[in-house]
Amino acid sequence: MVVRRPPQAATNTTITSAQTFNAHTKKGTRNVIESGGVGDDDDDVLTNLVEPLWPEDLKHLPYTFNRVSAEESIKMSREFYDKMNERRTIRFFSPDPVPREVIENIIKVAGTAPSGAHTEPWTFVAVCDPEVKQQIRAVVEMEEETNYAKRMGNQWVKDLKFLRTDCVKEYLTMAPWLLLVFKQTYGMLPDGRKRNHYYHEISTAIAGGILLCAIQTAGLATLTSTPLNCGPAIRGILQRPPNEKLLLLMPVGYPAPDATVPDLTRKPLEELMVTV
Repeated sequence: MVVRRPPQAATNTTITSAQTFNAHTKKGTRNVIESGGVGDDDDDVLTNLVEPLWPEDLKHLPYTFNRVSAEESIKMSREFYDKMNERRTIRFFSPDPVPREVIENIIKVAGTAPSGAHTEPWTFVAVCDPEVKQQIRAVVEMEEETNYAKRMGNQWVKDLKFLRTDCVKEYLTMAPWLLLVFKQTYGMLPDGRKRNHYYHEISTAIAGGILLCAIQTAGLATLTSTPLNCGPAIRGILQRPPNEKLLLLMPVGYPAPDATVPDLTRKPLEELMVTV
């Protein structure tokens, strides 16, 4: 059984990027779609507003670009690849603490991602409170038990056997931090009206990829998970508004000294890249 905390003011165990929306929308008819190109067909709630998101006369500034030589660019790209090629999915974490400033910095990096019409349709929730982590783990393990037994199907379960993973998720309470990436399916205006968020899923997914790179660059480890059927319950635990939908759940910390990973290789370049 999951025990949820009563509603309370946000504490410093939660870090959010972009605006936290306190106004909850009322159930009612969906507004008429006034413009196309939203890109995500799940939970699109569009307004019939005609005023632009940003001023049409928004000032454009000269872009300052620090161009490096071809040799330096090759060197930098190789070094970045070498660093990222060390990345592995980790399921065994040390409880050693990670400074909050590191978490804030990597979330700021994720927040540099591009987004449709610069709506920045994401929220990053960082959890270090042991009680909240335990509540999240309880939800995930309860749903995973059903997932493995019924929802996933035999083929999916067989394809996961080499990972030696099951419905027990100790890393959710062992890792010092949990980072939960939410997509904002729409925004809220001060007067309570809903505002379009274009391509919110792919924009947030790009931010999640940048977050993954930032975690690796900061000398930390993680696991990317998309908890099946857990989103609404976790959103309730974290007291997030209805316009936010859970996209990724990532434990973050240092690998345990005895951590193991599968003996896998990655596709060579010739299988990844097509040059025209």
